[in-house]
Amino acid sequence: MSGLISSAELGSSASFLHLDLLRPRRPRPRALPTRPKWASSPRANLSSDPLLVQAARGNSIARPPAWMMRQAGRYMSAYQKLAEKHPSFRERSETVDLIVEITLQPWRAFKPDGVIIFSDILTPLPAIGVPFEISDAKGPIIQSPVQFEEHLENLHPIDLEKLQFVGESLRILRREIGENAALLGFVGAPWTIATYVVEGGTTSTYKTIKRMCYTAPHVLRALLSHLTKAIADYIIFQVNSGAQCIQIFDSWGGQLPPHLWEDWSKPYIKQIVSAVRKQCPQVPIVLYINGNGGLLERMKGTGVDVIGLDWTVDMADGRRRLGNDIGVQGNVDPALLFSPLPVLTDEIHRVVKAAGRRGHILNLGHGVLVQTPEEAVAHFFEVARGLRYDTLFEDCKSEQLETVG
Repeated sequence: MSGLISSAELGSSASFLHLDLLRPRRPRPRALPTRPKWASSPRANLSSDPLLVQAARGNSIARPPAWMMRQAGRYMSAYQKLAEKHPSFRERSETVDLIVEITLQPWRAFKPDGVIIFSDILTPLPAIGVPFEISDAKGPIIQSPVQFEEHLENLHPIDLEKLQFVGESLRILRREIGENAALLGFVGAPWTIATYVVEGGTTSTYKTIKRMCYTAPHVLRALLSHLTKAIADYIIFQVNSGAQCIQIFDSWGGQLPPHLWEDWSKPYIKQIVSAVRKQCPQVPIVLYINGNGGLLERMKGTGVDVIGLDWTVDMADGRRRLGNDIGVQGNVDPALLFSPLPVLTDEIHRVVKAAGRRGHILNLGHGVLVQTPEEAVAHFFEVARGLRYDTLFEDCKSEQLETVG
């Protein structure tokens, strides 16, 4: 039954979830996940690997690779025309032909160094027993949120057969782009996914799930543990289908105070990273949190290869705080794509110089905004392709000498 567990198998108080996730356990000492030693990997330093993969591994390359979060859709006229014919977001994000077409639209137009599959962080939910709908007015709606212990019985291990449209899309996309760009897959972090599952959809306060941290911590931990296993399996599935790099979006992790993020998000991300490392040691993992200025050092402890910075963090400050032994991604303000193009050029140069000449993936500090001029997106990638570290950092030396003189 493709990993499904029937209600009879679950039983009542002796269910799989009750036995495995709610039973008190003695704490075990765990080794901290370490960043993979790419030098020992058979694919560690292959120059044939896409530039983005090499940058994520910290290899020495000529320029920073560039892509944009949410680069498929929203702002592109080609996407808007397609959306008029297919108004359902679920249809667009769960139909192979549409996924492939939408994903390739920015690739054909702008040739970014990373091509991220058109999907959603909630896409795997029905495959674990959490159906949802998407309303144009309200966004995601989950009719049966998980808030009490008995609700856990509706969950089951992820049924990857229900996600074959993702796997098939990745296989097609990998053939289409070849090694000309990195194919990215992505997932939501357990805490972020849990906010939707607990709150029943989008929220601006997170009061129900934050209350659960204190009123029903055993239920919330059981939910997060279940999501952790499912998300790890989903990442491995994406990699086996062709994804060359994975981004974890803990979009709402920044809604937690740092000490609570340490308790309710970080341990589960670490478990995911550890599980994926065992199966897919060659695949870099990027972690992005919206509003992560107070979390950078804590994010480093998850064991990921690259940390995405939103635009509210100064790139130079972020690099100092994180050090040079981990990659960074970002972090041009998306609103600057509405500015004159020379302003955008200067900001790209500033960000790249601040990030340093190794281990940086150029990106925005958040997703592309609606109505962003396509001319500005094209300019962003043109500037990125024209960058050369040797020239850029030689200019920096010249500027420093002039200042000293």
